[in-house]
Amino acid sequence: MTEDPSTIERSQPISEAYARLMDAPFHHLIVVEDDVPVGVIATSDILRLVYDVDGTDDRALRTYIDHQFTIDDAMSVDIRKLGLDATVRDVAAMLSDGSFHSVVVLDETGALTGIVTTTDLARYLRDSL
Repeated sequence: MTEDPSTIERSQPISEAYARLMDAPFHHLIVVEDDVPVGVIATSDILRLVYDVDGTDDRALRTYIDHQFTIDDAMSVDIRKLGLDATVRDVAAMLSDGSFHSVVVLDETGALTGIVTTTDLARYLRDSL
């Protein structure tokens, strides 16, 4: 699990999500509203929005996507969640069908604690074998 995962407020402009994901070593931002996870936005979600905007400089692209889209347009609201007591097998079961690439981890109070991605799971398997 990656502790203290990167988050973005649902009310922030989509260009902020774009900027943070394009320059980061990770591919998922947890979307929060009042500190409660309400969705996940991935690099691929952003790329789908800007796919047709080719040849535009970065500043113009950010302005364009802010006028055309919101975080809600890109995020997945059907997020997978597990508690701190979940096992690696539990995570693998959730991620194994390929529909999702991350699981949000919550503590016993429902507070965001971490995220497990398919990359985290692959690293765990690599290091355990």
